[in-house]
Amino acid sequence: MSEVTLTIDNKTIKARDGMTIFEAAQSAGIKIPTLCHHEELKPYTACRICLVEIEERGRTNLDTACSRPVENNMVVRTKSENINKIRKTILELMLAHAPDAPVLLDLAKEYGADQDRFEKESSFCILCGLCVRYCNEVKKKNAIGFVERGTSREINFIPEIASRECNNCKECFPLCPTSALQAAYFLTEALLS
Repeated sequence: MSEVTLTIDNKTIKARDGMTIFEAAQSAGIKIPTLCHHEELKPYTACRICLVEIEERGRTNLDTACSRPVENNMVVRTKSENINKIRKTILELMLAHAPDAPVLLDLAKEYGADQDRFEKESSFCILCGLCVRYCNEVKKKNAIGFVERGTSREINFIPEIASRECNNCKECFPLCPTSALQAAYFLTEALLS
């Protein structure tokens, strides 16, 4: 594979063609926050917390670092007033759903997010999709899926499959940034008893 040169936060970086901005930044020790990224899964861009600014032809655009491939001479900023403001708002929205999630509280502190800005709708799930995607893409079991749409969307175990597959697996549990997955599983398990 060929190599591309790009600039991330004023640092010149050489990356493999085909890498994402997130991967290139990681390889250079530059931290970009993410809640829905996993190296074994296809990019999903659900959390949007990895948004970065990209300068192209005199314009600045926003894109997700976990999905955007690197390009030669690309100029990327992972931190700016605008990016920090967007991350802060995203975190405030997530905290309305998962107010006690340690990973969100840590990021909220970093970005100055107000835990109480939005009315609480505690579902404890931020819809990152890690559990659904890991079960489907890596384990090939399809025991977890999304149900409903829009603001009613949530994760749900498929009882017929989960009762056979999940008890001995549970590999998706540590992936969940809010622990909502464990609660959903035990609820499903209780309903099946």
